[in-house]
Amino acid sequence: MIPAAEIKRLQRLRDDERFRRDEGVFLVEGDKAVREFVDFGRFTGDLYVTPEWAGWNRDASAHEQPYAFHEVTDVEMARISHLPSPSSILGVLTRPVPVPLDPAQLRVGFTLALDAVQDPGNVGTILRIADWYGFERVLLGEGCADPFSQKVINASKGSLARAEIHRVDLPAVLAAAGVAVLGCDLDGTDIHHLAAPPAAIVVVGSEGRGLSAGVKAALTQRITIPAYGRAESLNAAVAAAIVCDNLRRLTSQP
Repeated sequence: MIPAAEIKRLQRLRDDERFRRDEGVFLVEGDKAVREFVDFGRFTGDLYVTPEWAGWNRDASAHEQPYAFHEVTDVEMARISHLPSPSSILGVLTRPVPVPLDPAQLRVGFTLALDAVQDPGNVGTILRIADWYGFERVLLGEGCADPFSQKVINASKGSLARAEIHRVDLPAVLAAAGVAVLGCDLDGTDIHHLAAPPAAIVVVGSEGRGLSAGVKAALTQRITIPAYGRAESLNAAVAAAIVCDNLRRLTSQP
C-alpha cells in the first residue's frame, strides 16, 4: 500500500497536464507500453505495480536499478489509473533532457518535421509512423502538441520511447538544412514521380491550415499525394505515412 498523499499526487499527475510538466514527468500505463520505455534504456522513474504483476523477469542489472518499484493494491491502481480497465503497472517516468539538434544530422537519412500539428493524436501517430519507417528524427515546430502529453503517448503505442525529438525554430532550421526539404502541399509534385533523394526532410502541416508561410519559403520542393476521389484533404498522419512509404520504396529500389 502507498500513503494517501501519494495517491492524491498520482491522481493530480493523471489529471493535470501542467502539473506533469512542472514535475518533469509523464505517465505510461500497461505492461507492453512500459516495457517499451524501460527496455530502450534512456528513462528513469517510478513503477507502480499490483501483486498480480508478473510480466517481467525482474533482472536488477537490466531493469530495477534505474527505477523505484512501489507495490499497490488493485483498488489503489484503479484510483490512479487513467484507463477504463486498470492495468497491473503504471510508470511515472522522468522527461528526458532536450538534446540540441546538430544541423549536420539532417544531412543523413530521413527526417519528419511537423509544422504546427496541434492534434496530439496526429502527433503520436506520426511518431509511430517515423518509427515504423525508420526515420532518424522528428522535428516539432512552433504550435505542435507536447510530445509527452497523455494523448500523444497513447497514440504513439510505445514509439515515443525510441523517437529522437527536437523542438526547433522550424523555418530557420529548414532554411539552413542543406538537404532536400519536401513539403506536403496540395499544389505540389506527384509523390510517385519524385526522384529518390539520398537524404531529405519531409514537412507535414496541420490538416486545416497547411504549411505556414515561413516553412513554405524554406522548401526545396512541394509534393502531393494524388487524389482519385472527392475528399478535400487527407489527415496529417495518413499523409505522412503515404509519403514515408513512397520515400522508402524509392530509396530501396536497386
